[in-house]
Parts: sequence; C-alpha cells; structure tokens
Amino acid sequence: MASADMDAVGGAGLEQFASYEDYLESQISDTDMYYLQDEDMARQLVELGYRGTGETLKREEFTARKEAERARASRRVEAPKRLSSAGDEVDIDPVTQPLLLELAQREELVRNGKLTTIIFIRDKNAKGQEVSGYIDYAHRLKSEDWAPYFEGKKRLMPRPTDLSYFNWGTLKICCAPTASFQVIADSESGLLFKNKRDRKVINVDPQAPSPGDNTRRIEIKTAEYTQVVLFDHRTRRKT
Repeated sequence: MASADMDAVGGAGLEQFASYEDYLESQISDTDMYYLQDEDMARQLVELGYRGTGETLKREEFTARKEAERARASRRVEAPKRLSSAGDEVDIDPVTQPLLLELAQREELVRNGKLTTIIFIRDKNAKGQEVSGYIDYAHRLKSEDWAPYFEGKKRLMPRPTDLSYFNWGTLKICCAPTASFQVIADSESGLLFKNKRDRKVINVDPQAPSPGDNTRRIEIKTAEYTQVVLFDHRTRRKT
C-alpha cells in the first residue's frame, strides 16, 4: 500500500497539498480537462479511480495521512525556525545587494507556500564562462542552508540541478523539474514552467505580452550579475 500511495502523489509526501481537492487536482491531466471541460467532474473521476496514476487515496485516508505527517513534523521541530534572512549577521545593502533584499522579502512567503518564485540569473561562473538558468527559490530554500547567501559569504548561481541551466562556453544544457514546477520545452513559445499545484503556465520569454495568470515579472537592476529577473507566482486557492 505504501508504494501505491507514493505513486499517487508522484513520489512525494502529502505536505504539498493543502486540501483533498488539491490532491485530486494534481492527478488531472490537460487531456482530461480538454475532454471533460468540468473540473468538478474530473476530480470525481480521479476519486473513483477512473483517472490519475497509481491508487488514489480516499478522503478519510488522505486526512489520516495528513494528520500523521503533521504529527511527525511537529515532533521534529524543537523550536520555531528563524528565517535565514533574519540572522544576527545579516546586513543587506539595498544598493549593492538588491537581489538578496528582494529574496529576503520573499523568504517567509515562499517557505510557507503562499508564493512561488523563479529566479533567472545570467552571469559568469568561477571559470569565466557565461552561464544562465532558472532557479526554483522554494526548492533551493529546502535543499540548502541559505544563511551564507544572506550573510554575503556565498554567491547565488544557477546549477545543473535547477529548473534549467545553460553553460554558454561548453553548451551544456540541463533541465530538472522540482516539487513546484514542471519544465516544458515548447517549439514555439520556448521554455515554459508549469506550476504543479494550479497547473498555470509561466512564460519566461521577455517578448511575451504576459508571463501568465497570477504571475508577475520583475527585472532586478544590479551590478552583481549580468541579468536577474524574478517571476512571482501566486497559486490559486479555493475558498
């Protein structure tokens, strides 16, 4: 049963789903919506086991497992975790470190899931090669200690494990999905990122008329990097 549960949520835990409806929606494909044209009906079909992959949890099973996850998480947390950007040694200069300032202002929202932010950076690496890439801020916050970044001891740069990475010197190209985003390479629109929670697509093409629904594009003027752009996306929440 455990392996079926993992298949049902794409190999991740249930913490990414705020409600049972969100869990059902995560298994609805674009093809399902194209033919059904009804989100409520699509969710019902997933709940009945006619759509989705793996074995779908019933509502009571979902609720029980969510409660168990919350209980495990509460046991792991001994004290409230302080934000990386609020440490005693953090002193961000808004003039020389505008990117860090913007990221510090978003850290709490991204950590609690109210906001997802994609960071585009283009600059030269330690070898003098120009690299560029799109970074899922939430993914990086969860996977590494950010205190050194906010303290100015470490420099944020794209990696091959980020949403996308391109080394202009070696022509190395990498793409990797995260818990929040799916990577789509479209022949006409170029690189797109699909939010896994609300299925909204973010178009990062600077020539596009809009980056997408509930998404804001902010270009950061900074001398630290050749180019920096933030894409803030607020996922839809049901009431």
